[in-house]
Amino acid sequence: MSDLTERKCTPCEGGAAPLTRVQAEARLGELARGWQLAADGTSLAREFRFADFLHTMSFVNALAHVANIEDHHPDLEVGYHYCRVRYSTHAIGGLSDNDFICAAKIDRIALS
Repeated sequence: MSDLTERKCTPCEGGAAPLTRVQAEARLGELARGWQLAADGTSLAREFRFADFLHTMSFVNALAHVANIEDHHPDLEVGYHYCRVRYSTHAIGGLSDNDFICAAKIDRIALS
């Protein structure tokens, strides 16, 4: 993992420019395998798979805790064996460092 897990999200209230696709692709290399950029480069997504509903929901609860601490919240799609996570900084209409910081922290949870 990268040093992204040691960083904290910073407030983003708009006005800042989103990361360019080139910047986002470079940041993608700092995450575990499986994360993908949207075709338009404005979001980052990954699907996590689990053995059963209990493990899925345990992951979702841990993810919610990170989102609350960082005050940066993903869009989630949850089912029996999976959780799909999508990050985007809505205030700027694209990706920010906060999205990659949170994705790295979620990777750490999934890999533990």
